[in-house]
Amino acid sequence: MDFDQVQMSDTDRYITFIGLQCDEKADRFIAMLDGHIEATDGDERWRTYFKQKRDQQMKMEQDNLQFIGSQMNNLYSYMEDCEDESALALLWKLEQECC
Repeated sequence: MDFDQVQMSDTDRYITFIGLQCDEKADRFIAMLDGHIEATDGDERWRTYFKQKRDQQMKMEQDNLQFIGSQMNNLYSYMEDCEDESALALLWKLEQECC
């Protein structure tokens, strides 16, 4: 993915989180992640890893944004493995604006 081509919005997390819709974006990304896991996309080791991590997330009652922030590099690797450009773009936006 060419991150230089992704345009930044007029929002700035260092000023305010108002209007960034971080929780909604995180929920949308998690739906994409779960969809890839259910569809058996990508390497089985990533699917197993994220199934376990999602189970832990639910047990610990972490929100989706916290989960994404703590798994950022692994999520990038898995979405690259799945060749999901839209998920990669959303993840980058989450990282830049919300995490």
